[in-house]
Amino acid sequence: MQALWLENNQLSYRYDIPLPTPSVEEALIKVRLAGICATDLELVTGYYPYTGILGHEFVGEIVQAPTAPERIGQRVVGEINVTCGQCDRCLSGYPKHCQQRRVLGIRNQPGAFAEYLCLPLKNLLPVPVSLPDEIAVFTEPVAAALAIQAQVHISPSHQVSVIGAGRLGQLIAQTLRLTGCHLQVVARHEQQQQLLTAQQITWLEEPTIPQQTVDIVIEATGSASGFSLARQIIRPGGTIVLKSTYRGDMSINFSSLVVDEIRLVGSRCGPLAPALRLLEQQLITPLPLIDSYFSLQEGLRAFERANQAGVFKVLLTPSSDNFMQR
Repeated sequence: MQALWLENNQLSYRYDIPLPTPSVEEALIKVRLAGICATDLELVTGYYPYTGILGHEFVGEIVQAPTAPERIGQRVVGEINVTCGQCDRCLSGYPKHCQQRRVLGIRNQPGAFAEYLCLPLKNLLPVPVSLPDEIAVFTEPVAAALAIQAQVHISPSHQVSVIGAGRLGQLIAQTLRLTGCHLQVVARHEQQQQLLTAQQITWLEEPTIPQQTVDIVIEATGSASGFSLARQIIRPGGTIVLKSTYRGDMSINFSSLVVDEIRLVGSRCGPLAPALRLLEQQLITPLPLIDSYFSLQEGLRAFERANQAGVFKVLLTPSSDNFMQR
C-alpha cells in the first residue's frame, strides 16, 4: 500500500508498504481522510525518535474485524493510544499513560498517512451519519482541546487567555468559549484574527495584555517566547496549561513559579466521544480551518504546505475516490 514513511528525520512517499494484518482484537481500517498537525511536523524535525508511518488524525472505514464482523463498513475515528489494560497506570484509570502504550503514528504504532491502518476495536468510535469526513477528521484535535477542561476547572468567572491561534489554538478557543469564561486569544497574524472574529472570539495583540491578571493561560505555541508571555500575564496562584510540544530544552525561572505559586499542567490527548458530540451539534466549526487537500502521492508537498507560516489544516486523502481539490 501507499504511505508516508519517516526514517532518520527524512520523510518519503512509499508504495511498497505491506498491508497491515489485524489481530483478533483489532480492525483493519481504510483511511478516508487524515490531517497533518504540528506534532507530525515536529516529528520530522526530530522531536521524538520515530521510524514508521506518520499520522494520528483520521477518519476511516472498517474493512476487516475478525471478532466484530457486524462493524464492517462502519465509519470511525480512533483513540490514538494503544494500551495494555493491565499495568498499574491502566488499572488506576490513567490508560493514556500506560507503561506499554503505543501511539498511532508517534510511538511504535503505524499511523494514518497510509491507505490502511490497524487499531484495537475498543479504540474505535462510530462517526454519526450527519458528519462528513471533512468535519469528522477534526475529532482527535477537538478532543485534545477538550482535555484542558477535563484537567482544569474553568467557569464563567475565570479570566482565560490562549497564546497561539494556529491549528490547535483555534479549536481550543472554540471549546473554551462554551464555558462562558472571559476569553481572550493572542493572535499575531491577520488570518488568525479573522477566523477568531468570525467565531465572535476576542483576540489581542501581545502588547495589550495586562500583566499578572489572567487566571488560566493556555500556551499553544510550543515556543519559549509563548511560555515567557504566559508567565508574564498569569496572576499569582494562577494556572498555565502547556498544550504543545517543545523542541529541545527551555530556560525557566522556577523560583518565581514557586514564589507566585503558579500551577503548571501538561495536557495532550482528550476524550473522543464528547468531541464527536460537539461536532455533530455544530458547536465547534472546523471547516474554515481547512487550507488544502493533497493525495498521498503529493504527501511531501502537503508537508511543505503545512510547514508554511500561517497555514492551518492540510488534509491527506489516500483514496482517489475521496480526493478533493481546493
